Amino acid sequence: MTSTIDDSELRRAVIAELEWDPSIDASGIAIAVKEGVVTLAGTVRSYAERLDVERGVKRLSGVRGIADELEVRLAGSSVRSDADIAQSVLSALRFNVAVPDDQLRVTVDRGWVRLEGEVEWQYQRGAAESSVRPVMGVKGVTNDIVVKPRIKATDVRAEIEDAFARRARVDADKITVDANGDTVTLRGSVRTWIAKDEAEQAAWYAPGVASVHNEIVVNP
Repeated sequence: MTSTIDDSELRRAVIAELEWDPSIDASGIAIAVKEGVVTLAGTVRSYAERLDVERGVKRLSGVRGIADELEVRLAGSSVRSDADIAQSVLSALRFNVAVPDDQLRVTVDRGWVRLEGEVEWQYQRGAAESSVRPVMGVKGVTNDIVVKPRIKATDVRAEIEDAFARRARVDADKITVDANGDTVTLRGSVRTWIAKDEAEQAAWYAPGVASVHNEIVVNP
């Protein structure tokens, strides 16, 4: 039989997880749980902290969905002009060797950063966003960078399934992979959000993949 976690127990687990993580100040966060869906409300100190909160919740068994309603409320010393933020973002992109910064454009609107341009690999797209998240003053990131791979996807399905099999936490036998050109669709079920994320990450690492549709269901 599969054990289930009731909403009150899951809420206590979420609170404990967030209070345990030293990168998170949980004092301004309100948590509600209904039928396995965790709603996060209140304020955090930075965009990076907001992402840490979301990752912390995803680590927990029994979480079926997350409604992130957190607001980034910067302290007085962290408030910066959009021009200052843009300069810092450009510097962060230049110092990351994985990012082809000369192919990217940056727009900042009231602390919200938009990244545009083209790269050849998904890891470059992810590296660009990761470089921006910790920049002081950033309230959020919209990643509109397009992956335009030069490598043609010939046997993407086999490569992804091999990657699944190497990762112990991914339920490879419960996931199906549909590769159509440079687009991959994942279906099936896994036991945790982490396994779902790892399956998607494995798919993105396959050469030639420009888009991944993750339709995997989390079923504790």
